[in-house]
Amino acid sequence: MTVGQEKSAKDERRLRDPERTRLEILAVATQEFSDRGFAGARVDEIANQTRTTKRMIYYYFGSKERLYVATLERAYEAIRVIEENIDVENLDPVTAIRQLAELTFDRHEANPNFSRLVSHENVQQARFVTAASGFPGLERPGIKMLEQVLERGRADGVFQREIDALDVHMLISSFCFFRINNRYTFAANFGRNLVEPSRRTTYRQMIGDVVVDYLTNPPSKPV
Repeated sequence: MTVGQEKSAKDERRLRDPERTRLEILAVATQEFSDRGFAGARVDEIANQTRTTKRMIYYYFGSKERLYVATLERAYEAIRVIEENIDVENLDPVTAIRQLAELTFDRHEANPNFSRLVSHENVQQARFVTAASGFPGLERPGIKMLEQVLERGRADGVFQREIDALDVHMLISSFCFFRINNRYTFAANFGRNLVEPSRRTTYRQMIGDVVVDYLTNPPSKPV
């Protein structure tokens, strides 16, 4: 059997299990795009690592652009699923907001490729996220949970700030995002490894303390 015949036979087998093949391609594409960004990623390399062909990848996704968008959508969807499984309804507002901050910390640490994909997409000024339809935005479960916790905290008189959920989300995410995406330059400039296991508990508690202290203390009066 020639190399071409062998590849055709593999393609035929993969067509019989399209969902598995699609997920395998997306898994490898996630790593390739997070490592190299859209411009630097190569469909040939994705094909090599999935032991399939470029033709098969285009059969499933149509183009490199559509594969990249599918990768982004899958990354956002994974975050949405994680958020759906968080339960803070039975916690007091302070404990709930701390837990949401710490779970965001965990989520970024467990999914570094998500942060890297988002970073590459920001370099492109959110070109593909803007053009795509169906990306989670304000309807993300995590944002709704933040809104509910903030409302409860203000109603109880515990939270002293008039701040919306998106700004709290930005505050939490900025810390978690920086720790993952800037770890190499931070280490090169200051000699500190932000993901060193011995520092993990300190950093995880730090973001919880920052958010709780900010929300529970009234704003400073203008000088």
